[in-house]
Parts: sequence; structure tokens; C-alpha cells
Amino acid sequence: MVAGMEQDRVPVTVLTGYLGSGKTTLLNRILTEEHGKKVAVIVNEFGEVGIDNQLVIDTDEEIFEMNNGCICCTVRGDLIRIIGNLMKRRNKFDHIAIETTGLADPAPVIQTFFVDEDIQSKLLLDAVVTVVDAKHILQHWEASEAQEQIAFADVILLNKIDLVSEAELDELERRIRGMNAIAKIHRTQDAAVEMDALLGVRAFDLSRAMEIDPNFLTEDAHEHDETVTSIALVEPGAVDGEKVHEWLGELLRTQGTDIFRMKGILNIAGESNRFVFQGVHMLFDGNRDRPWKSTETPKNELVFIGRNLNEAELRAGFKRCLV
Repeated sequence: MVAGMEQDRVPVTVLTGYLGSGKTTLLNRILTEEHGKKVAVIVNEFGEVGIDNQLVIDTDEEIFEMNNGCICCTVRGDLIRIIGNLMKRRNKFDHIAIETTGLADPAPVIQTFFVDEDIQSKLLLDAVVTVVDAKHILQHWEASEAQEQIAFADVILLNKIDLVSEAELDELERRIRGMNAIAKIHRTQDAAVEMDALLGVRAFDLSRAMEIDPNFLTEDAHEHDETVTSIALVEPGAVDGEKVHEWLGELLRTQGTDIFRMKGILNIAGESNRFVFQGVHMLFDGNRDRPWKSTETPKNELVFIGRNLNEAELRAGFKRCLV
């Protein structure tokens, strides 16, 4: 993408989190703290009456509320239409925050940024931020929405830390790491966090290098039999571009609904540039990135986050793509 175009796109933060986790508190912080950004907010409500809207502190920002039910049912059309209206007043804001309902799977919102060319040209998905209630999340741990919100996150606020012990936090963080190896985790009370940890972080952006936490695989990261897991593959050497393309295509065709997120950097044989990619369910996006630096050893790093993933199969499949 041309650098100028990149500059013109409006960054978007998607806020998600299970009911009562502290999303609205966080949204109020975004709307009231001095961070120098004018933020337009799209608040999504579950049901006809927008109760949450009354909780959002009245500021100069405009709040667009979708009152026609859950964001995952009719999201794309609604979101595209609302963003279209918003973009007519492009000079009024320089960042967009979308708050999803606590019962929403964030995937359809994220996918909108993959599938609509008009949106892709005007907006940049900056990060998916998930607020997790440290005190109550384990009661909802089996809920697919809670797991998906953690799995899709680029940034996680482990909130209400004043209500639990340090040991409980460590255990919770370990379990979250087992489900999502790529999210940055911030421990918070009342969703208080530096705004530059949330806005403009470019965590979803393909041009930014992936940062896998190599330690999450060690110790006993998988002792809990969670249905949602995070699997990292790190392999030296180069891959056959065509083989890896076929392998990923087949993977998405057969297991796409179970793969929530995937992200990777590949060293393709015969190429001096890194190839970076990411996917959400069956949607896939990839491009040539910067050249490998002289200080780097070219290698392949892939992370898969999803349900019922078979690590041995993924590893074997990828190894067949190596030159």
C-alpha cells in the first residue's frame, strides 16, 4: 500500500469484552482523557433500548448507536452504512472506536475490514481490545463468546485486579496465554490504562512484525483442556511459496470456522523480503513486507488461535512446505 494512502486511513479500535467486564468504563476514559485525538464512537446495543448509551459520558464526540439487535447478526451492512455516514464528516474525528455488545463474537466486525474494499481504502483496523473481568471471567470461561473475545484480541485489559490475588492473576494470565499468544496483556483497575497502549498501536497491521511470546509454550501451558488454544510454529529455513499457499488454502477450507485468527511471517525461497499474512476464519490477507535485515536469521513464525486445533497435524503440514 502506498505510504500516503496509509496516512489517510482512519484508525479503528474495536472494543469487546464479556458483560460487566468494564467496557463502558474504558469507553468513557477514551472519550474524556486528554490524548489529543477526536474519537467518533459506534456503540452497539443488544436489544431495542440503548441503555449503555446513557452510561456513556456526554462529550463533544458523536455517538452512533445501532439499536437493531446484536452486532453479529446484521453487522456488516449496518457497520458499512454507519461508517459511510460518518466518513461524510471526516474532518470531525481522527479515530473511530466500535464498542460491541458483551455477547458478540467480534469476528464479523473484524471481517468487515477484510471484505469491503471501500472500507479497506478508508479505514485501518488498529487493534481489537478485549476487557476481561479478572474476578468473574472463570465463571464464564466455558462461554464461547468469552473465549472468542479473548482469542481475537490484540490487546487484553485484565481488569478489576484489585478484587483478586496476585496468584490468581498469574494463573489467569497463564490460561489466557494458552488461548492467545499474540495479545499484549495489561493489568488494570477501573480500566485505567495509558491511552497510547490502546490507540494507534497498529497491532492488527500487517506491516508490523509479529511478536510471539516464546515462553507461552513452555512449562504446562496446555494442562487445562481448553477448547480454544493458541499454537505457535517457529521453523528455520525457507518455504516453497506455492506449497505453503496450497496448504493454508486447504486449512482454511477445511478448518476455517475453527481458526479464529492466524498470523505469520514467512521466509519464501528465492525472496529477499519477508512475507507477512493474517487471517480471520476463512478470510486471508498477505503481502510482501520489508527485506530481511542483515542482523536477522530468516525464519518462519506462525500463530494459530482457534478451537479444536491439532498441533501435531499443523506442524507436520507446515514442515511439508519447507524447501
